[in-house]
Amino acid sequence: MSTQAARAPAPHQPILLREMVGPIAVLTLNRPAARNSLSTTMIAALHAELDDIGNDKAVRAVVLAANGAAFSAGHDMKELTARRSDPDRGRAFFAQTMNACSAMMQAIVHLPKPVVAAVQGIATAAGCQLVASCDLAIASEAASFATPGVDIGLFCSTPMVALSRNVPRKQAMEMLLTGEPVPAARAREIGLVNRVVAAGTERDAAIALAQQVALKSAYTVKLGKEAFYRQAEMSLADAYRYAAEVMTENMMARDAEEGIGAFIEKRTPTWRDE
Repeated sequence: MSTQAARAPAPHQPILLREMVGPIAVLTLNRPAARNSLSTTMIAALHAELDDIGNDKAVRAVVLAANGAAFSAGHDMKELTARRSDPDRGRAFFAQTMNACSAMMQAIVHLPKPVVAAVQGIATAAGCQLVASCDLAIASEAASFATPGVDIGLFCSTPMVALSRNVPRKQAMEMLLTGEPVPAARAREIGLVNRVVAAGTERDAAIALAQQVALKSAYTVKLGKEAFYRQAEMSLADAYRYAAEVMTENMMARDAEEGIGAFIEKRTPTWRDE
């Protein structure tokens, strides 16, 4: 399936599409009529695909995209509100949903392969969280980002976790406290996205970036991604101690030996991903 064809969903298609573009798995949120809101079914589908991709050696990187005008409007408020009639007023379902979504977001971080968001439209609340959870992000000029829960009496506490780990504190607090949308150019300035591209080119740009990373040793990328997120939670001394251990382990890897040898010999390395 071409990337262009993936943008025009046919009737009765699944809510999450998966296609391969070379070694890149493109996952496309496919609930355009519901603004790609993260229903419990969508959360489960995303988590299942991530688990499958983690064990698929043919996949070297992932692009997360969406069909329709919105990237994702966050949690499915209609689904959540419908459970207000439960005996516990929905408490158990709300907890189950938030925990399942949090686990799915962490699955992106823990995936041993890089994940690149391709954001074509608005990404709000848990949709903004989804972008912030990805390792890299490409945004269309038409994209915007917001954590507007405060406007409806529901502070974006879980989106806050990913957002505050991507942008400076005061910028994160401004988004969380005002709910105001942040245009793509500003999102790039504060570090929420890597690049802003012309509208309609964001998916191809994300695939191109993913393909660039896919040329590297999969073992090295896996090791580096895990180390990046782990050291970020440590003190400076602990981070250096841990990073030195990772570097030592990395130096013992076959791909590091090959890569350094290729550099010295001025040739292209041949990766074995080990």
